[in-house]
Amino acid sequence: MLQAKFSVEEKQIEFLGSYKAYGYKDKSSMVRAAIEHFKKEMELESLRKSADLYSEIYSEDDDLKELTETALTGWPE
Repeated sequence: MLQAKFSVEEKQIEFLGSYKAYGYKDKSSMVRAAIEHFKKEMELESLRKSADLYSEIYSEDDDLKELTETALTGWPE
């Protein structure tokens, strides 16, 4: 496992000190879990923005709507 050096605020150190109360074996595992959680949240936010953009484009493009309707013809409901 790689190591990194970074700075945190005193309140964050105090929070990390309670790692056992949150079910972690040590501070490092708590930080790794927090980073993974944050990474997933950032990826989800990116996906939401992408979906919003596609939705906006679709809502403004009549040709695309027509193409979609044509492709859906004959599909079961």
